[in-house]
Amino acid sequence: MKILVCISQVPDTTTKIAFSDNNTHFSTQGVTFIINPYDEWYALVRALELKESGVATDVHLITVGKADSEPVIRKALALGGDEAIRVDADSNDTYAVAAQIAQYAKTVGYDLVLCGKESIDYNNGSVGAMVAELLDMNFLGFAAKIDVAGTTATVNREIEGGEETDTCDLPLVISCQKGVAEARIPNMRGIMAARTKPLKVVPAADIQPLTAIVAYEMPPAKTGVKMIPADNMDELVNLLHTEAKVI
Repeated sequence: MKILVCISQVPDTTTKIAFSDNNTHFSTQGVTFIINPYDEWYALVRALELKESGVATDVHLITVGKADSEPVIRKALALGGDEAIRVDADSNDTYAVAAQIAQYAKTVGYDLVLCGKESIDYNNGSVGAMVAELLDMNFLGFAAKIDVAGTTATVNREIEGGEETDTCDLPLVISCQKGVAEARIPNMRGIMAARTKPLKVVPAADIQPLTAIVAYEMPPAKTGVKMIPADNMDELVNLLHTEAKVI
């Protein structure tokens, strides 16, 4: 069984965000990029576990990005992926990213495609479902547990007020969340091996994005806290009526 894991590059959560060109572009100056945690900690690690248990034979990684994303994909290889594919395109459009992934996946024929439930930068959470549609595969989202036996996957998903267990035949696309696997740290042997593992760069397909970012906007700054003496209840009630906002 061949598994394809979708990897996205995102800014580290400690990065200070800034915009340029009249707030129409995200400024990458001084930004540290990492593997999207949902892709790394859950989708990739679960794929590696399936290989280690003998269920899968190959774990391939794919990312859509330019050359500056290669250090991130190399780190994913260091964790244990067999080979990586970088589609030479740069887009923030969910459909364009999904279509590029699907276009390549069609040429190989994967039994299982895993991705994180969302990326921590744009939080769209729709790439997995779009990839499934474009590949004409079934899709299960927000998986908290994945087991594969033969050509059937059993997936536990968190739902409103409880948990749901689904079974589905392969080929299949699954988006993963917390619970699927435990995060790993690449060891020195993996880091050294990643340097020689194949990283194939494929040209982008002629796919037009469906959306474009018009502008970015920072959230409003947090306001200060007003301290009211305990014996001044009248002032507290007045502020609750005149200044407090219901969220």
